[in-house]
Amino acid sequence: MEVKQLLKEKKFWFASILIIWAAGLQGHMMWLQRQDSFKQKFGDLDQNTDSDA
Repeated sequence: MEVKQLLKEKKFWFASILIIWAAGLQGHMMWLQRQDSFKQKFGDLDQNTDSDA
């Protein structure tokens, strides 16, 4: 019975969505950081294709 009442509360859903959003944002920022470090290590591939043409 307590679980049913918990699922009806708006605070529970707001907190859950906020946690999911924050985790997604953190994952996205980590992915961007990996992309930047890859570009620093190997250079930007778009620049290499432009100079070849």
